[in-house]
Amino acid sequence: MNSRRDFSNGRAALFDGIEEGGIRASSSYSHEIDEQDNDKAIDGLHDRVNLLKRMTGDIHEEVENHNLMLDRMGNDMDSSRGVLSGTMDKFKMVFEKKSSQRMFSLVVSFVVIFLVIYFLTR
Repeated sequence: MNSRRDFSNGRAALFDGIEEGGIRASSSYSHEIDEQDNDKAIDGLHDRVNLLKRMTGDIHEEVENHNLMLDRMGNDMDSSRGVLSGTMDKFKMVFEKKSSQRMFSLVVSFVVIFLVIYFLTR
């Protein structure tokens, strides 16, 4: 019976070492796979962050360009408002004088312009 106990103790010692080694090997292998997956995921996130960074830079550039364009358009509108207000002031001055000769010449000139445009478009 001693030989049997020695055999089972030897066998347990022999297989325990292999099983533990097998577990360690598979554990380290899965750990390496997990690290590789993490590295791939980190690389993917890095690429996405770089893409988002480029996109935000492009958006910022577009916003700056549109702001400049809107500023220029606002300045143009202010200048055209000045021109229109000057023209309206001149019209008010013409109509306030109530000169029959000026009113007659203004009406005649509008009628002539209307007739010329009418015959040209026909």
